[in-house]
Amino acid sequence: MKREQGAAYAAELLRQKHSALLESGENRLPHRSDFTAEEIVQIKAHLGPFPRALESAGLKPPRDDGYAERRLQKRIDAKRKRTQAKRTKQQTEKESI
Repeated sequence: MKREQGAAYAAELLRQKHSALLESGENRLPHRSDFTAEEIVQIKAHLGPFPRALESAGLKPPRDDGYAERRLQKRIDAKRKRTQAKRTKQQTEKESI
C-alpha cells in the first residue's frame, strides 16, 4: 500500500468515527480509545501523533504556528543571558587583578 493511500485511509477512519460519534449524539472528536490497536497503528504510522492526525483529517484546527517562534525566541534570550553573565564575570576578574 502506498503512503498516500494509507494516509487517505487513516484520515477516512478518523472522519468516519467522528461522523458516527455525531450521529450517536456525542459532540466530540474521536479519542484513541475509540479505535482498535490496529487502527491506531495505521493512523499513527501514516498521520503522526494523534493530535496531528486529527488536524490532517480536517477535524481539528491546525496547531498555532507561533509555538516554534516562541521557542526560538526563548533560546535566543537564554543565550543572551548566558553571554551577559560571562562578560560580567570577565570584567569582574579583570578589575580584581
